[in-house]
Amino acid sequence: MANTSLQGKSGVQGVPPEKLPRHVAIILDGNNRWAKMKRLPGLAGHRAGVDRVREVVEVCTDQGVEVLTLFAFSSENWNRPIIEVNGLMGLFLNVLKREAKRLKRNRIRLKVIGDVTRFSPEIQKHIQEVEALTSGDYAVTLVIAANYGGMWDIASAARQLAEKVARGELESESIDASAIEQHLSTSGLPAPDLLIRTSGEQRISNFLLWQCAYSEFYFTETLWPDFGRDEFQQALLTYARRQRRFGKTSEQVEAETPC
Repeated sequence: MANTSLQGKSGVQGVPPEKLPRHVAIILDGNNRWAKMKRLPGLAGHRAGVDRVREVVEVCTDQGVEVLTLFAFSSENWNRPIIEVNGLMGLFLNVLKREAKRLKRNRIRLKVIGDVTRFSPEIQKHIQEVEALTSGDYAVTLVIAANYGGMWDIASAARQLAEKVARGELESESIDASAIEQHLSTSGLPAPDLLIRTSGEQRISNFLLWQCAYSEFYFTETLWPDFGRDEFQQALLTYARRQRRFGKTSEQVEAETPC
């Protein structure tokens, strides 16, 4: 059973825990550019990026962030050079094998979203094994979006609902936003409060399109392999200083905020 309580967490630089996000999503961008700047093979940037993932997960554990979703491999990334794709698949498999026990020991639940059927049987097997191994007692859910696209996610939810209507299990009139959310790959998780993108790009590139409707965005020029603990904490602090209105006025939000 998940332990999602934020009690006892000190927060970032004295920020109250309730001011911090429950769910952070990150687009891990800039690995190839980092490697080119250092005259290294492209895969070296992705390997260095794995170390940053560990740091960010540690911060989430320390600060009481419940969910961390990482955009690791988009459905469009299959169009990259075959050598790079094969290298990424090998890295993904190695990380699954190497990190499984560490995740369990640190109470990190792994959840992979996306169309995993395109991955090799060996990768699919290890995904299932690590998800099962880490599904018990956990403090943080680490979501890896692999072969994922936001449009695919919404289309998949729509197809599932259409099939239920066709079988007579659901009335079309009952399909609303809540019904769609229940059939997205992130069903059961809170919507991302904060979306971070590294490397200077300022777009979300088909990532969690539905889920990020009201997310706060944080864009940084820092390439992902250089995005460490300090900047992640700065992103959390920036989020904590913002006022989230969800369509209301500032005055309404302030009136509802406990003194």
